Amino acid sequence: MEQKVVAKRTKTAEQALQSLMRMCARSERSSGDALRLMKRWGLADEEARKVLTRLRAERFIDDARYAEAFVRDKLNLSGWGAHKIKMTLRTKGVAKDIIDEVVTPMLAETDMAERLEEIMRRRMRTLKFSSPYDAKTKLIRFAASRGYDIDEAVECATKILRD
Repeated sequence: MEQKVVAKRTKTAEQALQSLMRMCARSERSSGDALRLMKRWGLADEEARKVLTRLRAERFIDDARYAEAFVRDKLNLSGWGAHKIKMTLRTKGVAKDIIDEVVTPMLAETDMAERLEEIMRRRMRTLKFSSPYDAKTKLIRFAASRGYDIDEAVECATKILRD
């Protein structure tokens, strides 16, 4: 059986700009997302920076706005903790100062301990375990995978198992 070789699709700077404008009009994108796409499309670094500058100037891309939307989604829909949200934003190319300026206050006004307890109680209903120690370990590992602080996870798991 022969495999088809798919040619890498390249775009000019103008084509990349138009594509990214359409994408950004539909949903928020970070500058890191845009740069990765342009690299995949074969744009030179200098051209990519010019396109990104224009997208920012015309407010198609705004990392602070993206970070706010991302935090809201991950807190409310995915149940992520502060550590995972911050690390994911860093991998998406959002600057540390934007994270400190926008994300940290949003997380501070959210009761993370209450949120953690809610997702751990939900997880406890479906958890298979052989001993209380096993259950506690699995709950703590689950909370850590969601990006919550380990100390908070231990405290919450202890409380849940006590109840």
